[in-house]
Amino acid sequence: MVICAWFGILKMSRARSHSRLRVNLLLFLVLVVLGIFTFLILSRTLGLKLPESAEMNRMNLFQFQPQGNPNPNSNYSSVEIGAGPYHNWELFAADYRDMLQNLKIFVYSDVSMSNESSPFARIFLPHPDPFNPNIGNYFSEHMFKHALLRSSLVTQHPEEANFFFMPFSINNMRNHPLLHSETSISNFVKQYTSRISLEFQFWNSSGGADHFYICCHSVGRDAASKHLGLRNNAIQITCSSSYFQRLYTAHKDIALPQVWPRQYEQVVNPPEARDKLVFFAGRVQNSQIRKELLTLWENDTSFSLFSGHPPFPYKEGFRRSRYCLHVKGYEVNTARVSDAIHYGCVPVLISNYYDLPFANILDWSKFSIVISQGDIALLKSILSSMPKQMYLNLYQNLCIVRKHFTWYTTPRNYDSFYMTAYQLWLKRGLHRLF
Repeated sequence: MVICAWFGILKMSRARSHSRLRVNLLLFLVLVVLGIFTFLILSRTLGLKLPESAEMNRMNLFQFQPQGNPNPNSNYSSVEIGAGPYHNWELFAADYRDMLQNLKIFVYSDVSMSNESSPFARIFLPHPDPFNPNIGNYFSEHMFKHALLRSSLVTQHPEEANFFFMPFSINNMRNHPLLHSETSISNFVKQYTSRISLEFQFWNSSGGADHFYICCHSVGRDAASKHLGLRNNAIQITCSSSYFQRLYTAHKDIALPQVWPRQYEQVVNPPEARDKLVFFAGRVQNSQIRKELLTLWENDTSFSLFSGHPPFPYKEGFRRSRYCLHVKGYEVNTARVSDAIHYGCVPVLISNYYDLPFANILDWSKFSIVISQGDIALLKSILSSMPKQMYLNLYQNLCIVRKHFTWYTTPRNYDSFYMTAYQLWLKRGLHRLF
């Protein structure tokens, strides 16, 4: 009798336990539904997005941002980069959107700009044929002006400008029959800057610190040497960006990618189509490190190294090789870096003190290899021992950054122009006195 009573109590207890379990499960499901419902409401209100799957993130990792004129209202958050070649993509993309909406640049006009018959008109006017191959290493200098004048960043109201552009071209002065010499160029720039400071109040508001000019010619840094305000305060956007170079100040000036005039190639050779380990071709007369490079590796069959022009089309060396060398010549910079990026060849940078373009945005270690000039004898060992997956990661990241080293006469999203403009944006408001 006692045993039967015990079993009866146990059965009732289990029934209550099961009932509580069902109630708890029901409450849990209600809470989950309420949570999802709340998230959906917040996502509509705040613009949140449901997390994508890991596979979608992996697929998006190597997608290019669609080309076209930047729209401040477009959904940039759709670009999923992950770790990729950036230090912090989310932070950069958010600040970039802010730049598109708020950065304003005033371009100084010159009397010669409105009179094409003036002997100095071409010093200030955009180049009539910027894709002419004869422009060579000075392509970026001309393309920045073209892109700026066709961008939404230009303002006709100087009082609302963050920066002031001095549109003289060092390259055009170098080829001008009335200027040409370095002394004549520096005198012309000094007089032009002095006239701006007298005729406009904006130079004096900052001592010239919110003014900038652009150059890719090696004489560009000397052009500012005779005007102290221009030399010490104004921003120099230059291809010759060396920590060890006089008249270049890393915290003040901006490194500009040196790009050769060419049309953008949509497709690059895949890794399996690259049958050479290393490629380099160039003059060695003005570079001790280049001479050492050829002495060590010129006869190595896995290297394609040439003093001067190779026996095949220059671009084929980049297309067929996994690694392409940028070796310091007279300057720390050459167009070989952008050549390598353009053709999908992982750059190997052997150029001490080079202040690399966009280095505060791009993590160069994710798409290039930096080797000290003192380690040139270890070059083959370093490259030959590179794991295949590490090389593929470098190649994939390189494909992502290609768009940042491309110029268009009408600028496109995240191209060289907007990446350079972003460097200006980071310096806004730092030096205005009143």
